[in-house]
Amino acid sequence: MDPRGGLEKFLASVHETLEAPVVWFREKIVVPNQQHYPWYHRKFKRVPTIDECYTDDLVCHYEANCQYDRDKMVDDEILSILRTRYEDCCAYNPEDRKDACDHLYDIYEKAAAEWFAQHGDLGPHPNVRDVLMKQKHRLIWERRHGEVGTGMKGNRKEPENN
Repeated sequence: MDPRGGLEKFLASVHETLEAPVVWFREKIVVPNQQHYPWYHRKFKRVPTIDECYTDDLVCHYEANCQYDRDKMVDDEILSILRTRYEDCCAYNPEDRKDACDHLYDIYEKAAAEWFAQHGDLGPHPNVRDVLMKQKHRLIWERRHGEVGTGMKGNRKEPENN
């Protein structure tokens, strides 16, 4: 008889003896209680945006501002995570940084451009009305001159009024 087979059986029984209480605790205590606590991965109910609010409804404006603040915090955190992933990739791959990390940098740059299009140039304490006005002005600019960043259209014909 192989002595190694007996040693493997012994180690497997010790592993099962130590793992069984942990598995029982997770299956019987942790998982059932996750469903009952509202603070476990809390999800906020979406509220109406500022363009759906009446002009004199201050409560709706306040809720829209709170929703914007939460959304901005999520966008900030996503950008931070993407930046950290790129920096970690550069730290772990100093020799072939270009090949290994360029795809992460492209993703980060695209997300940063989208963040700036929505939240950039609004000052230190923007509110949802400022964001709506920025979006409106950007749409007007794109309708008149083409997509932002591509330069103004040089050979654009004006519509004829008959």
